[in-house]
Amino acid sequence: MFQSITSPGAVSPQIGNLSLLHELDLSFNHIVGEIPFELGKLSNLNKLVFRENKLSGHLSQALGFLTELEFLDLSVNRLSYSIPQCLGNLRKLHYLNLSNNQFSQEIPDELEKLIQLSELDLSHNVLIGEIRPQICGLQSLEHLNLSHNDLSGLIPRCFEEMHGLSCIDISYNDLQGPIPNSTAFRDASIEELQGNKRLCGDVKGLSSCEAYHLHKKSLKRKWLVIVLSPLGSICISFVIITLFFLSRQRLRCSTEQNSSHVNNLGFRSVLTFDGKIMYEEIFTATNNFDDRYCIGKGGRTSVYKAELPSGDITAVKKFHSPLPDEITEQQEFLNEIKALTDIRHRNIVKFHGFCSHPQYSFLVYEYLERGSLATILSSDAAANEFDWKMRMNVLKGVADALSYLHHDCFPPIVHRDLSSNNVLLNMEFVAHVSDFGTAKFLKPDSANWSEIAGTHGYIAPELAYTMQVTEKCDVYSFGVLALEVIKGKHPGDFLASLSSSSSSMNLALDEMLDTRLQHPSRYIQGKLISILEVAFLCIDKRPECRPIMKEVSQLLCM
Repeated sequence: MFQSITSPGAVSPQIGNLSLLHELDLSFNHIVGEIPFELGKLSNLNKLVFRENKLSGHLSQALGFLTELEFLDLSVNRLSYSIPQCLGNLRKLHYLNLSNNQFSQEIPDELEKLIQLSELDLSHNVLIGEIRPQICGLQSLEHLNLSHNDLSGLIPRCFEEMHGLSCIDISYNDLQGPIPNSTAFRDASIEELQGNKRLCGDVKGLSSCEAYHLHKKSLKRKWLVIVLSPLGSICISFVIITLFFLSRQRLRCSTEQNSSHVNNLGFRSVLTFDGKIMYEEIFTATNNFDDRYCIGKGGRTSVYKAELPSGDITAVKKFHSPLPDEITEQQEFLNEIKALTDIRHRNIVKFHGFCSHPQYSFLVYEYLERGSLATILSSDAAANEFDWKMRMNVLKGVADALSYLHHDCFPPIVHRDLSSNNVLLNMEFVAHVSDFGTAKFLKPDSANWSEIAGTHGYIAPELAYTMQVTEKCDVYSFGVLALEVIKGKHPGDFLASLSSSSSSMNLALDEMLDTRLQHPSRYIQGKLISILEVAFLCIDKRPECRPIMKEVSQLLCM
């Protein structure tokens, strides 16, 4: 049952009579005053949303009685005073958003009882005090946003034990001291850490505030290394390779010592542009690109796993031709370098460098342990481990990456080959879009004509007759990918049977689910239905009717 209020005013106490209500969404109205105590009578409520209203005053203690609640969004209101401790009673809560209010005082320790919570957003309030270690009790937490508050003190080291945490934003507080060495902090962008004047970089051993600020500034630099070997061959090696090693190795540095420091791992040789050393390390680590180290093959490239003497592991994408002389290979080689040199996003594979050499030409990336999404879905054992929450997070990550490429890059970048083979996952099942060999930079005021590129089964149908590349081509591919992730296999002939997005929604949810997983809870079912609705919009045969990726990303947050 769904209840909606569209007229301005306060919520009537009579709402407590709707005892069978499961979902209540009163978003984007002009509701004023406080949440009535009678709301606590809705003992069957699973989802409660008051987003973007004018609620004010104390947050009602009656919320503590809603023990069946799985989704609570009270963001963008004027609620104040402290966050009530009674929220700790909501043990089934998966999502809690109290952002953009005026909550003060400390974060209550009682929130540690929300052991099923996967997303917590307390940003844009006036919360004070320290981030207490109790928050690490939220072992299901994947997304945490504490930005734009007045939090102070040290960041608890116990964050290093929160292996499921993939996204964190602590920007614009008064935090200080070392950053925990965890995946969420290592993958955090500059924007998600900035605004803390005394925060120190302890990621992979960077141990001083000066080192942290130097490291963060260096992320904006671009390096191009050209080395002449004794044999006279030119090795154009490793764009951003310096940044890779600076961020991955243990350094002791200060502003006075930084320019002259040399360690036993060859940093001076890298900083003085001796790319030949790095070339030889990769050559040795793969035993002259022996098949034993090959972890994937394509039409024109092979991918190798290379463990360097430093202990760092990289993925090396080697072109079958020593020099990419053919027009197609040359374009793919240059496209990938051009696309990945200037972009940085948590859900896009990190690019460490490249080498064009008479013997071998290759690109160097971060190594992602779980391999491709296609590999996981094709294995019953891996697919069983890849649960519904992980799958939803993967789709949100891919959507965020495409939104970034389409709307935050200039010129916009269209991937053109989004498929389950080109989405890689790390140990925490965080998605990383890869393989930008066919990426296209959209030129303003141009038709952007191009030959068809991509993987069969993911290519937008209009490309067969228009040959015009737009962002909507990626949107279509994302829709196919979303169906594949939910079904557990490529939708195949199912796509051809869809005449329109509206008729598609007559299908039962069970027809669309991967039967290898346990049947989802009511809360997860609601989320999956929302994802399927978005997917059907994306695969509309009319590109003008598809949403843009920014809208897709926003819809997947609902």
